[in-house]
Amino acid sequence: MLSSSSSGPSPSASSSAYALAALVGVATTFGLRIQQRHQRNLKSRRRKSNSSGCGGGGGGDDTSADTTVSVEGSVMVTLPTWAIASSSEYFSRRYTTDAEMMSLAIHLSDRNVSEGTGGPFGSAIFERHASGGYCTLVSIGMNRVVPLGNSTLHGEMVAIQLAQRKVGSFTLRMDDDDGDNDGDQHSGLFYDDDNNDGKDGERNIVEESTATCTIIDDSATPSGRRERRFELFTSCEPCAMCLGATLWSGASRIVCGATKEDAQSIGFDEGPVYERSYEHLKDCGVEVTRNVLTEEAASVLRRYGNSGVIYNR
Repeated sequence: MLSSSSSGPSPSASSSAYALAALVGVATTFGLRIQQRHQRNLKSRRRKSNSSGCGGGGGGDDTSADTTVSVEGSVMVTLPTWAIASSSEYFSRRYTTDAEMMSLAIHLSDRNVSEGTGGPFGSAIFERHASGGYCTLVSIGMNRVVPLGNSTLHGEMVAIQLAQRKVGSFTLRMDDDDGDNDGDQHSGLFYDDDNNDGKDGERNIVEESTATCTIIDDSATPSGRRERRFELFTSCEPCAMCLGATLWSGASRIVCGATKEDAQSIGFDEGPVYERSYEHLKDCGVEVTRNVLTEEAASVLRRYGNSGVIYNR
């Protein structure tokens, strides 16, 4: 089982992972300072505009306040430095069971709470390689709402955005042009090739389970194409936003740990998510699996509920 008490990367993590973590930390700090400066300037302009009255009724030439327009041209989405520093562990192995993959999602949620870098939710997207009966990690995500000041940065949303950036597509419903894409197994967004010693699976990051991945039939579709399969594992059943994003992401499957009730019990508002919502996913061809390692996932929520920020609308 991945340990949330770890204070840093494993001894085998390469120096380049630390360098990347440092760079991202600097970029995050710089970006947040720019955002804070922009917010102060925007508030100042609003005060000036309000003091002039409607239509500049305060007298004098106040056209500058009316014509000044501020446009935010970018949004920053970053992972915590600890996640990047530990990424070689996450991306360098093959996963063969639902328990293994859910354990990673729960570990991310637990570590996010311990490090104070966001809310108690973690997600990971895997690609299933049908011919070998195993999965490889494509992206990770954890809740970044409060640290980055963005209500949309739930764990699932972060994982989906990073996965789509990695594969270079707005959808994960993609044709398999290169057979099983087995050669991409170590091209994770934060994977360091220098740390690949060819011994996949030696690091026991998560516990093994007796249940194994279901082998998916990789026969060609009637049109002669095969589709790549990307599966979203999330430590808790998604809110309304993330469930909708799952549909639009093109993921082939969603696997959930804790329940909607677990999240709501500590004060989160999950929005209009009903059983019919999951049925709609199934009707659209998205496989749904729930209640995987539910108690382990729910325990992270309960711990966060004792002192964490409940960031509803």
